[in-house]
Parts: sequence; structure tokens; C-alpha cells
Amino acid sequence: MSKAPIAIIGTGIAGLSAARTLHDAGQAVHLFDKSRGSGGRMASKRSDAGSLDLGAQYFTARDRRFAETVRQWQAGGWVDQWTPTLFQSRDGQLSPSADEQLRWVGTPTMSAITRGLLGEMPVTFSCRITEVFRGEQYWTLVDATGASHGPFSHVIIALPAPQAAALLSGAPKLAAVAASVAMEPTWAVALGFATPLGTTLEGCFVQDDALDWIARNRSKPGRDGALDTWVLHATSSWSRQHLDLSKEAVIERLHGAFAELIDCVVPAPEFTLAHRWLYARPAQAHEWTALADAGLGLYACGDWCLSGRVEGAWLSGQEAARRLLENL
Repeated sequence: MSKAPIAIIGTGIAGLSAARTLHDAGQAVHLFDKSRGSGGRMASKRSDAGSLDLGAQYFTARDRRFAETVRQWQAGGWVDQWTPTLFQSRDGQLSPSADEQLRWVGTPTMSAITRGLLGEMPVTFSCRITEVFRGEQYWTLVDATGASHGPFSHVIIALPAPQAAALLSGAPKLAAVAASVAMEPTWAVALGFATPLGTTLEGCFVQDDALDWIARNRSKPGRDGALDTWVLHATSSWSRQHLDLSKEAVIERLHGAFAELIDCVVPAPEFTLAHRWLYARPAQAHEWTALADAGLGLYACGDWCLSGRVEGAWLSGQEAARRLLENL
């Protein structure tokens, strides 16, 4: 075992994938996250309308290793298959979608996966790490309040690329790679209706100026609530153009686009919520898997190192952990 624990910054899928692998290999780890709970973009938002998936809507498993892991998650009750009535919308015309991919969601919320992975591993929430530096032998982390944390034998940074770049200054080459990644934003809106909308649609891939995706939250296994709640994702281009629009204005615009698209009457919602994901996904896929400076003991992982998908985040965390264990 390492002389000091391994610090992992970020409790999304990538960070927890790495942490769980290291923990299971007998290594001491300590996780940090600026949020109040785990999940990153897999986190579910608690609201007056129940728990909502505002970030990742579902995920697929194509890699054999990840598919086997998802089956284990299913056996543990963390995930289940989601088989929505899918549509697509092009030029304002709705039609059934031929997409038959096997889709998975966390149950009863997406956060169930990250809570399950975290288990009893030590974690410090509501702690934004602003600096990572190495002394003669060990690493120290500094948070936004100026408090220091450490010592740590190694550091894994599992954050969106722009945030990772800022913490990788101790390894300029890694910092340059992370800084080169363009991340796309996404505005997400939830609308809750007192009376269920009269449509069979439960998910829809949208191709228009504003909307990219819509989903009926209650169609996912384990979701309930008094309201018929829908989640809307704006396109990256629309989100980028309206990055600083007020939440109220974003809700109004996307509600209007939703009402035009859906094949039924859409009344005024009883509940609304908007959330801006500044770093929702990488603009393009990469093949780095993970970044590493084994000599320093500094690593970075995330969906941006691969596909931008949940599977990519998990695989990236696995690779970061593998490289770290190889160099112990």
C-alpha cells in the first residue's frame, strides 16, 4: 500500500471508476468534490417535482468490460433498462425512431450509480480544490478557502477538461492537452404538468435550432411523482448562443419549442426548473484514454479523454487507475 493515500478530485463516473479500482486493489483513497453529493453530470436534481435527471439521460454499453460492469450494477439494483417509446423530430415532423440501442438508467435515480460506487470510501464534499502542488515527496491540495489537504502519494484529477487543465500546472504537457479540449454547454429545463400530457412519446431526438432531446421522466424505471415531468435539453449551439440568458427566459424559450414540437396540447406547467451545464460534453472524441505523468504521480481522466459518453468516463477512470497501479 502507498505510504500516503491517493487523492481523487471529482466524484463523477470517471473519478469513482478510478477510486473503486484502487480501493479494491488495497490502496487508500480520499475523494474531493465541490458539490454536495456525488455524480457530476450523472447527479440527479432534487426538486418539488421529485428527483430529476437533468444531466445524463441514459447510457449505453458497447465495450465488453463496461457491459459486464453494468450487468453487475443491475444485479445490485443500481440500474435498469429503459425502453422508451422513441420518436425523432426533423423539420417539425415527428416520426417513430428506428433506434433500438439498449439503454440503461440508474434506479431510482441516476445518482444511484455513483452513490453505489462511492460506498464507504472517504470523501470531502462541498470542497472546491483550487491548487495541486508537489513537495519533495508528497502532494498537497489547497481548497477555495485556503485550507490544505494532504499529504497524498498520487493525485487523479477527474474533472471537465478546462477545470482539469487549471489543476495540472505541475505537469505542463498534461495541462496543455487538457486545455486543448473544447467543451460544449447544454441548457437543461424541466417542466412539470398537473395533468399528464396526451402523448405516447417518451423520448425524442430533435433536430432543430433550439431543442436536441426531450424525455418523459416518469417513463424511466423507478421514477414517480405527482406531476408529469419532462426534461428538455437544448442544442449545444443554442446553449452557446444563449449562455448568459436568464433561467426564466431559457424556460420560456424551450417551453415554447417543446409546445410546438409535441403532438398534443401543452398547458402552462405547474413546475419549472433550469440548469446550465457549462461543460456538458467534449466537442469531439479523443483517444487518450487517460493522461499520466507517472514520474510525478499525477493523472487525469474523464469522458473528454475518450468518447464524451458515460462509458468513456468509466473506461478513462479504469485506465488512470491501471497506470497508477503499474507504477507503484
